[in-house]
Amino acid sequence: MDIILIIIAALFIILGIIGSFLPVLPGPLTSWIGLFILSFVDSILMSNSFIIITLIIAILIWVLDYIIPAIGTKRFGGTKYGMIGTTIGLIVGLLSPIPGGIIIGPFIGALIGELLNKSDSKTATKAAFGSFIGFIASTFIKFIVAIVYLGFFIGFLLDIE
Repeated sequence: MDIILIIIAALFIILGIIGSFLPVLPGPLTSWIGLFILSFVDSILMSNSFIIITLIIAILIWVLDYIIPAIGTKRFGGTKYGMIGTTIGLIVGLLSPIPGGIIIGPFIGALIGELLNKSDSKTATKAAFGSFIGFIASTFIKFIVAIVYLGFFIGFLLDIE
């Protein structure tokens, strides 16, 4: 049974890392589920406080994931249309076969969103850049937390007696 729990936990950890880049999966929360499942393995000693603290961090990052791109867009003069365009661009970028679509998509989406909002091209480009910076910052933070959770996972596995 422990082997099955470890395999399921590992799958959630990997999904969490992938979820750091995909808007469909909440990366750190998914990785946290992997740690939580791992806590049920009999030979792993994981404290309740560790589980609670890592959950709080995962929830905090999940909330910040919605706030950081908006801050980037607003800081550079963007509107709600730019933020919506960023999200749509990210999804299109993920599904498109072009290299770097995940990076190009949010920028072009924000630019189109701002242009549809009747912004001039200079304002739209500036807002698109802010949205892009916010997206990159948010993705980087999620990825780092998911990798840290992977490190915890590996550390607990190495500590099995």
